[in-house]
Amino acid sequence: MKKIPILLIVIILLLTSCSTTTPLKKSLAYEGMYKELPLTILLMPPINRSTSVEAKEYFYSTLNIPLDNQGYYVLPPFMTMEILKKESAYDSELFLNGTLNKFGEIFGADIVLFTIINKWDKSSIGATVTVSVEYIVKSAKTNETLYSRKGTIVYDASVNSNAGGVFGVLLDVAASAINTAATKYVDVARVCNSYTFKDFPTGKYSPTYKLDGEELAGAKDFKTRLNSTYK
Repeated sequence: MKKIPILLIVIILLLTSCSTTTPLKKSLAYEGMYKELPLTILLMPPINRSTSVEAKEYFYSTLNIPLDNQGYYVLPPFMTMEILKKESAYDSELFLNGTLNKFGEIFGADIVLFTIINKWDKSSIGATVTVSVEYIVKSAKTNETLYSRKGTIVYDASVNSNAGGVFGVLLDVAASAINTAATKYVDVARVCNSYTFKDFPTGKYSPTYKLDGEELAGAKDFKTRLNSTYK
């Protein structure tokens, strides 16, 4: 009989822990986005903490399209990059926790996007490219974080020839290794950004502007496996 109360407590604790992981509506998860209703986005150069030197430039070049598709005006990335370089503001890490008002005044940006590439590793044996990235969107008016997600995307570069037998397996392994080595940074970056920003609240130029707040927000910290077919 003494075990019953303990069992009830355990069940209650389990239910409580489960309830904390229940997805929130976008209007609650990204409350600041729905309050400010930003339009113009400034893309800061990615902060590259990975061992891949080339990742920064290629990742940056693919950030604007998914945000355009979500209904925002994205300041032209390469024009922005040149101005930031001239103004000695190329190092995004210096501004991540600083005041962003100047970016609003100079560029007319409502929000500023920071990205941190923590990992970019190719594995020919597993035929994968594993990328870990953090996305942080901050208000150029209040400096508050309005949107943030951190994810690990495993990009599957494997090849399946559908050839049978041992020869077929060896052929697929060899082809997968070659395909992984040849996989372009742009392809992987495009998939990462497309997946992440499908969760971004829509902007003024989207038909669902102000109507998507009831949708469930994605996980703040996610891991997924994708390939080149993801749109």
